[in-house]
Formats: sequence, structure tokens, C-alpha cells
Amino acid sequence: MREEVKTSCLKRLKRIEGQIRGLAAMVEDDRYCIDVVTQIAAARAALRRVEEEVLRDHVAHCVEHAISSGDKADQRRKITELMDVIGRADR
Repeated sequence: MREEVKTSCLKRLKRIEGQIRGLAAMVEDDRYCIDVVTQIAAARAALRRVEEEVLRDHVAHCVEHAISSGDKADQRRKITELMDVIGRADR
């Protein structure tokens, strides 16, 4: 992972960590259910953005390297990995 992507992801994840702590406090305080669900959706969206950033970096570097290497087995492996992770992300 490139250093700038790593820094950006860590910054986002620390913010998400704060959101999760806030959610726990909301549950402990018996906050209104819809408010809790709204905050859960916001945390999930934030995680999806981190996931997207990591995947973009993976494609831009790892997959691109496999393609330019000419190694057919590595190319197939990288594409299979990518398709598997995309398939799991949609669930």
C-alpha cells in the first residue's frame, strides 16, 4: 500500500473508531432506535469508502504490476482475488 493511501486510510479508520464508540454510547444511553440505525449506516458508509480506497490502490499497483509483468498465472491470480473480494463486498 502506498504511504499516502495508508495515511489516509488510517485517518479515516480512527474517525470510524470514534463513530463506533459514539454508537456504543448511544446504545448505553438508550437513544432513539432510528438515530442509532442512522449512525450505523454512516459508519458502514465510511468503511465502504476506506475499502474503496484500498481497492483502488490495489488495482493501481498490484493488479497493474501483474498485467505489465506478462506473468499469466499472476494475472489470473490477481483478477480472481479481485473478483472474489468484490463479490464478498456486495454481501
